[in-house]
Amino acid sequence: MAQRWTEADIPDLTGQVAVVTGGNSGLGYETCLALAAHGATVILGSRSRDKGLAARDQILAQHPQASVTVHALDVASLDSLRTAAASIGEAHPAVHLLINNAGIMATPKGTTADGFESQLGTNHLGHFALTGLLWDALVASGGARVVHVSSLAARAGRMRWDDLMHTRGYEPITVYSQSKLANQLFAYGLQRRAEAAGAPVVSIAAHPGMAQTNLLGSSMGGSVLRPLLNPFVGLFWNTAAQGALPQLYAATAPDAQPGGYYGPDGWGERSGAPSPAVVPGRARSEADQDRLWAESEALTGVAFLTDAV
Repeated sequence: MAQRWTEADIPDLTGQVAVVTGGNSGLGYETCLALAAHGATVILGSRSRDKGLAARDQILAQHPQASVTVHALDVASLDSLRTAAASIGEAHPAVHLLINNAGIMATPKGTTADGFESQLGTNHLGHFALTGLLWDALVASGGARVVHVSSLAARAGRMRWDDLMHTRGYEPITVYSQSKLANQLFAYGLQRRAEAAGAPVVSIAAHPGMAQTNLLGSSMGGSVLRPLLNPFVGLFWNTAAQGALPQLYAATAPDAQPGGYYGPDGWGERSGAPSPAVVPGRARSEADQDRLWAESEALTGVAFLTDAV
């Protein structure tokens, strides 16, 4: 990029409807705050309605004229997703931005409400389902963007096709890396299918680098590691607001490329301003993109763009 992109470069978003999952804290909150500040009608999705309302109140305290609505939206529950998508679609027949941001990281072994392994279920399958459930509204906008928030961990990711739910040999960071690779496989598979179908929807992936969010504290060992890392976090890590910039760039910048991938421009893509990021080789496999798509449809019961490629 010719110059360092900042939040000030976000264009006027008046008239655009933006749905953000995990909008009550961390990257999601900063994304909602920035979008609302630039005129978007923000749908703040939060697993906890009370936390969502508190986040909305914080945004309105800074931007009293902002339009922010809270929806109880748990990406780890297909019932919650169906209810939220129906409510959003009724209120907003056209959705211009969908930021698939919510996530968990390196958590102990567990399952979602639907019996999926927690990390794959939350980080990928829930967002696959939500995208499909909102697909008609995204198409109706005539130029929507879907942004998938991945991670540097995707570089180490491998899809365990014979055991996607890691029922054997569960390793928290390995399973997290798989879920973040899945985010990218979905992102690029969605772009291919949207193009093939002639659908006016753009799919873009982004990652925050190393950002100061609550994910570290919720991960296994995070409570032990955080005090040791604190002296270095401010020097080498992005703040949550800085970490949100790549996904904001993907969502709003006129020159963000369909099927692109954006992250920080600093050493190792750990911190800095938004810039094109290195795509993991495994994420480029069209065969794996299509296999994950088929698996995701079968698992979630949500099908869209099935025959587009």
